Amino acid sequence: MTILPEYEVYALRYATRDGRRRDHFIGGDPHDAPMPMDYYIWLAKGKDCTVVIDTGFTEEVCRKRGGRTYLRCPVQALDALGVRPEQVHHVILTHLHYDHAGNFDRFPAARFHLQESELQYATGRYMHYPRLSHSFCGLVRLNYRQRVYFHQGAGEVAPGISVHWAGGHTAGLQFARVHTKRGWVVLASDVSHFYENFESGRPFSTAFHVGQMLEGFDSLRAQASSPAHIVPGHDPLVMKRYPPASADLTGIAVKLHEPPLPEAPPSTDSPSSNPGS
Repeated sequence: MTILPEYEVYALRYATRDGRRRDHFIGGDPHDAPMPMDYYIWLAKGKDCTVVIDTGFTEEVCRKRGGRTYLRCPVQALDALGVRPEQVHHVILTHLHYDHAGNFDRFPAARFHLQESELQYATGRYMHYPRLSHSFCGLVRLNYRQRVYFHQGAGEVAPGISVHWAGGHTAGLQFARVHTKRGWVVLASDVSHFYENFESGRPFSTAFHVGQMLEGFDSLRAQASSPAHIVPGHDPLVMKRYPPASADLTGIAVKLHEPPLPEAPPSTDSPSSNPGS
C-alpha cells in the first residue's frame, strides 16, 4: 500500500476589504449587515515538495482597483513560513482572476497547474463582456515557455496533492485537495468564498454558471475528510478558526493541518442564515 506524504498547510492573509451581506449572495440578503472579505494564498509544505496555491495580487493592482486594504505582499510573506519563491516546485492557480493569479511571474522555478477550460475561458468569446473580463490577468506567455500543465477535471500535482474542476464562479475554476496529518484538507478557493456559501447552499454573487456553483459545494464535501476540512477562499473566519502559524504571525497565517480551535466561532449565527427568515 502506498503511504502518502503528509503536508503542513497554511492560509496566508494578505489583503482585506469591507463588504455587506448583500454583496456575497445571489439575490442579496434580507438582513443586510457588514460582511468583510479577506484575501488569501495557501501553502502546502512537504518533506520533498513545496506547493503554493494561488498567488494573490500586487500593491499596484490594489491601488488601481481601490476599496481594498493591502496588508502585505503575499509572495514576500511566504518567507515568514520558511519558503522562498525560487524554492516552490508547483503553483496551483485555482482560476485566473486578478486576486488569485496576480504574482505568477514571481516563481521562477515552479510548474503551474491550471484547468485547460480556464485558459480557454479567459481568452475566449466570453471576455467580450466587461462583466466577466474585468477580473482576469494573463498567463499565456508562461504557456509558451512550457511552464503550464493543463488539467481536465481531476489531476495529481504531486503525491498527496490533487486538483479538481468545479466551474461555477469561472468556467475552469478548480480547488485543491491536500493530504495532512488530520486527513484530506480541501482548499475551496472561490468554489465557496465563505463558509456560509456552501453550508447554506447560497451561491456567491459573481457566477458564470449557477448550477455548477451549487454542484461545486457537493464536490467540496465529496473530496474532504469532513465538512470541517473544507477551507473557503475569502472568509475572515479562517483566521479565527485555526491556530496561528506562530505567535508573531497571529492574524497573518494559520495552520490548516491542525484541527479547528474548539472555541472557533460558528459561521451561521447571523439572522439571515435561514434565507426565508
